Amino acid sequence: MVLFDARSSLACFILAFVVLFYRFALKRNRSKFPLPPGPKKLPIVGNLFDIPRERQWETYMAWSREYNSDIIQLSALGTSIVVLSSIEAAKELLDKRSSLYSDRVRCPMVVELMGWDFAIGERWRQHRRLFHEEFNIDAQRQYHPQERAVIHALLWGLLRDSGDVKEHFRHMTAALVMNVTYGINVLPSNDPYIRLAEDAMHAISIAGVPGAFLVDTIPVLKYVPSWVPGAGFQRKARAWKKITRDMYEAPFAEAKRRMGMGNATPSFTSRSLRTVDESNKDVNVKATLEEVVKATAANMYSAGSDTTASVLETFVLGMLANPEAQKRAQAEIDSVVGHGNLADFVNQPALPYVSAIVKETLRWKNVTPIAIPHYIAVEDEYQGYRIPADSIVIANVWAMLHDKTAFPDPDLFNPERFLLDGKLNPAIRDPEAIAFGFGRRICPGRHMASASIWLTIASMLATLDISKAIDEQGNVIEPTYEYFEGLVSAPLPFKCSITPRSPQTLLTPS
Repeated sequence: MVLFDARSSLACFILAFVVLFYRFALKRNRSKFPLPPGPKKLPIVGNLFDIPRERQWETYMAWSREYNSDIIQLSALGTSIVVLSSIEAAKELLDKRSSLYSDRVRCPMVVELMGWDFAIGERWRQHRRLFHEEFNIDAQRQYHPQERAVIHALLWGLLRDSGDVKEHFRHMTAALVMNVTYGINVLPSNDPYIRLAEDAMHAISIAGVPGAFLVDTIPVLKYVPSWVPGAGFQRKARAWKKITRDMYEAPFAEAKRRMGMGNATPSFTSRSLRTVDESNKDVNVKATLEEVVKATAANMYSAGSDTTASVLETFVLGMLANPEAQKRAQAEIDSVVGHGNLADFVNQPALPYVSAIVKETLRWKNVTPIAIPHYIAVEDEYQGYRIPADSIVIANVWAMLHDKTAFPDPDLFNPERFLLDGKLNPAIRDPEAIAFGFGRRICPGRHMASASIWLTIASMLATLDISKAIDEQGNVIEPTYEYFEGLVSAPLPFKCSITPRSPQTLLTPS
C-alpha cells in the first residue's frame, strides 16, 4: 500500500508538472508577437551547439543576412540571446530604451569565479558617475599634457627600436593610464603594474565572450569541484582570480601609500580620496566610498590601456595595407603645421584626412567586435518581434561596421570613404558612434581614448614612415593581418619597419 501511494504521488507530480509546463508554454506562445528569426532550435539545448566558440560576430552576421533581419534570436539551455546587427536596432533598443536594456548580465565565470564583481557589480552606476566627472568631453582636456608626454616618449622609443610595436604601444597606453589613474610613473620596461593589467585583460578577453564557458549558461556548474573531469574552467578561474585581485589592490595601495607620505602625484585616485576624506566624517561611509573609488580606478586601469593599444596596432597594419593613405595624410600634415613639426589638438579641424584614418582604423578591425552584453528583465517588442524577458542582448558591432551598404568593400582599409570634397562627410556613419558601445553601458572613457588615439596617429604620421619589414635576404615580410579574437580583439605579433621621415624631422624628448 505504501508503494502504491509513492507511485501515485510520483505520477501525480509528473502529471502536474506536465500540465503546468504546457500551460506556461501555451501562455508564452499566445504572445501577440513572434520571436525574431534564427537557426532552428533543438529540444532543451536550443542553439547551444550552433553558437561558435570563436569569431561569433561573423556567424551572427551571416545568420542576420540569411534571415534578412537585423535582429535574430537564439537560445541556449533556456537562456534567450538576442543579437542586434544594425545601428538602427542598437540605437532604438540600447539607446532610446536604455532604462530597460541596462541591467547587468549574470556572468558566473567572470564575476563570481574570477572576481570581477567590482567592475560589473551593483555599484556600477556610482562608478560611471565618477568616470563621467573625470573624463567627460571637457574634463578629459586636463590630461592633454600627459598624453603629449607619453606620445613623445613613444616616438623616441619607436625610432630606437621598432622591432616590437605591440610592446611600445602597450607601454605607452599603460603609462598614460597609470599616471592619470594612480599618479604612478611606470618603469621603462618590465613594469609589474603593466604586466598585471595585461594578464588580467587577457583573461577577461577570453572569459568575457558570451558562451565561452558553459558555466555562464548553466550557473550551477560553478559549484562543481575543480577535480571533476571537464571542470578545467575552475582551475582557470582560480588562477585568473588571483591576477584580478592583485590588479585591483596593488596600484591602489601604492597610491594610498604615497598620499600618506605626502608625495603623491595628482591623479584620479588622490583627488577622489581627498574628496571622500574631506566631505565625510563617518568611518563606515568613508570605507564604502573608498571602495567605490578603488573599483572605479581598477576599471580605468584594466580597460583603458588594452583597447587603445589594439587600435594603434591596427593603425600600423592599416598603413602597411594602404601606403598611399599614409603619404596623403603626411602631405596634409606638412601643409598645415610644416614638415618636421608635430600636430596638436588645435590642428584637428584642419586635418580631415588624418581624422578619416582614425575613423577607418576604428571601423576596419574594430577592437570590440561584440559590445559588452546588455540584459532586459521584462518582455519588449521591436518591429513586430517579441524580445523575451530575461534576454541577453548583444550588439554585433562587427556587423554594423562591416555593413556593405554603409561601407562598400568593408575589408579594405580606405579612409577616403569618410571624405567628400576634401572634408569629412557627415552623411557617412561615424564608427566612433558605434565602436564605444551603446546606452548606459557606453565606454565612459571614450573621450579621452579618442583624443589620445587621434594625437598619437597624427604624431606618428608627422614624424615617421611606416613600411613593411625586409628580411635578411631582402624579401618583403608580408603581415598576416591575423588577430587574437576575444572580447578585446588585438593583432597577433607582426613585423614592420619604422624610420624617421627625413633628417629635418625634429623630435624633442619630453
